[in-house]
Amino acid sequence: MSIKKILILIAVLLAAAFVLTACAGPAGAVGPAGPAGPVGPAGETGAVPSAADLTCTQCHNETSLLDGKIYAWEGSRHGPAGLTWEEEAGNKTCAGCHEGSSFIDRIAAGQSFADYTTAVADLVLPDATPQTCRTCHTIHTTYTTDDFALRTVAPVAMVISGQTFDKGMGNLCVNCHQARRYMANFPAKDAAGAVIPGSYSASVRFNPHLSNQSDMMLGVGGGGTVTGTPSAHYTMTTDACVTCHLGEPPNHTFKATVSACVACHADATSTDINGAVTAIQVKYDALKKGLTASGLVDADGAAVPGIYDEAKAFPLWVYGYITEDASMGVHNPKYANDLLDAALAGLP
Repeated sequence: MSIKKILILIAVLLAAAFVLTACAGPAGAVGPAGPAGPVGPAGETGAVPSAADLTCTQCHNETSLLDGKIYAWEGSRHGPAGLTWEEEAGNKTCAGCHEGSSFIDRIAAGQSFADYTTAVADLVLPDATPQTCRTCHTIHTTYTTDDFALRTVAPVAMVISGQTFDKGMGNLCVNCHQARRYMANFPAKDAAGAVIPGSYSASVRFNPHLSNQSDMMLGVGGGGTVTGTPSAHYTMTTDACVTCHLGEPPNHTFKATVSACVACHADATSTDINGAVTAIQVKYDALKKGLTASGLVDADGAAVPGIYDEAKAFPLWVYGYITEDASMGVHNPKYANDLLDAALAGLP
């Protein structure tokens, strides 16, 4: 065959291929995947991470960083040894403070203790816990020491007084450590339910509740005509409660110690600075003795229920207010003294 014929044949074949390609139909559906191939060989074993690569070791290490705090907390009233959790576990009206898990929920929701059980109908409480590390700190969020950050330090609008408490880390505490009621919340009423002016219906709990520390510090809620002002423990500290009750390094028994006092009271040898606590204790004891003699306080130191006029109700209220604050005036010495002086002067 001549070269000319071969070239003509090639040209014809190329033209035919072009025509056949141009006339091809659309692509069909993708077929099923084929079987998996054999497993490849194992790779080399990776390097074992060092402790420096694990952020959990920032807290969980061989030091006393956690142990010192945990053992101190366990013996505190906020820990399992205290009654703060045990006595009110499952009580919806108290859970927002007395249960650590409920406290976390209400702070996340931006609620006060009064809002917690009223904001959601048929509220189902979480599993009850004491005030654990998680209650106050954002534990296991970043898995670093950043998790020691407090759950909130936002200023607190106090429920009963209407005051705003704003002292840094101390704000966390005041979400619970504030009064639940004032003297005005105990009005006496007649048979028709009308308030009897100037009279008060005292119960065995004729007091602000064991939580009025911030009220005392601000100088409010003591009743009568005594006018108070914020104490130096509020105005001259950065974090109020935390400044004195934890100190540096933080003491998780939450008991105020002399080591915290000396930052301001350089010559302090006890928490009874200049004998202020002793002097207030003397007045408090005199008030209790007078109220007992008048039949307003029983042998156990509890208020005797009854309907009382202002003259009897005020000294009884001051007694409960000082008792429940539990600092024997340390939180606000001037206000405590003024209240006790007025109460003693008005003893029946």
